[in-house]
Amino acid sequence: MTHVMPPEWSPHERTWMAWPGPNPTFTDERELADARAAWASVAGAVRSYEPVTMVVGTGQLDSAKALLAASVELVERDLDDAWMRDIGPTFVKDTATGELAAVDWTFNGWGAQDWARWEHDAKIARHVADLAAVPVHSSALVNEGGGIHVDGEGTVLLTETVQLDPDRNQGWSKADVEAEIHARIGTSKAIWLPRGLTADYGQFGTRGHVDIVAAFAAPGVVMVHSQQDPAHPDFEVSRETVGALRGRTDAHGRPLEIVEIPAPKTLTDPEDGGWVDYSYINHYLCNDGVVLCGFDDPNDEEAAAIFRRLFPGRTVTPVDARTIFAAGGGIHCITQQQPAAGH
Repeated sequence: MTHVMPPEWSPHERTWMAWPGPNPTFTDERELADARAAWASVAGAVRSYEPVTMVVGTGQLDSAKALLAASVELVERDLDDAWMRDIGPTFVKDTATGELAAVDWTFNGWGAQDWARWEHDAKIARHVADLAAVPVHSSALVNEGGGIHVDGEGTVLLTETVQLDPDRNQGWSKADVEAEIHARIGTSKAIWLPRGLTADYGQFGTRGHVDIVAAFAAPGVVMVHSQQDPAHPDFEVSRETVGALRGRTDAHGRPLEIVEIPAPKTLTDPEDGGWVDYSYINHYLCNDGVVLCGFDDPNDEEAAAIFRRLFPGRTVTPVDARTIFAAGGGIHCITQQQPAAGH
């Protein structure tokens, strides 16, 4: 029996999300209210394309009902945080039967970060799998959904500072990580990027998730975050990422086509002056649509035009993602696709 993680552009049954609640990420009422409004905007955009199920923390249903459309399904489970991409399961499909299963990676708060809590979030993947009525495959690898990106044809993108993080997987070698990932999601070739974006190593960062740096747009086609201003430290990260991909081939031996997506022109956070990791790479594909991060930035429309070219036939819907990025992630980080079963 072989299970493969379908690419994000394949048909979905639904999208799973998690509702922000009081926690160390949202430290006051204003931050929490802003986060809930942002999460609701993403849920509304996704819901126009496919069903959405929102996992809501115990006792938080009223706040969700007040902001979410009635068409968004709500389920109540204990939660610590709100990043469904990372705490939820990675859905895989049996290549013979088309039936779904769910990979439950080990979750430890993005490398046991001192502010993080994960007692409840570590159980969410199994809860979601149970709600979706699919079997669970448990993995000893500490990994998050934002730390992998697949083409659906055997190739996976990883970053060295995530899966090889000693606070995640002490003592695991590249070969160990690759063997476990290939066994769980049906890939056969891993392409490692050296690191993530600079701001992703800040207080609420993931220490280098790939889904903000590079993503497949199709088999053999990789989109890369391209910071074009030398004043920003991600200028060097972008060059390094392109260098790591240039000349590489995928699992089928196809040379990778690299599409550089210009970063927003905004370089620093207007509130604290720190570098931002605003990135259009952190988009979400849903049925017939692309939900794209917007930043009220001059480059928003250029990015949307590139996505329309890369995904013809899909409607591109920009959603302001600045509040989500301020909390440590983006639109892709708060969504998790459940692929449609069958062939």
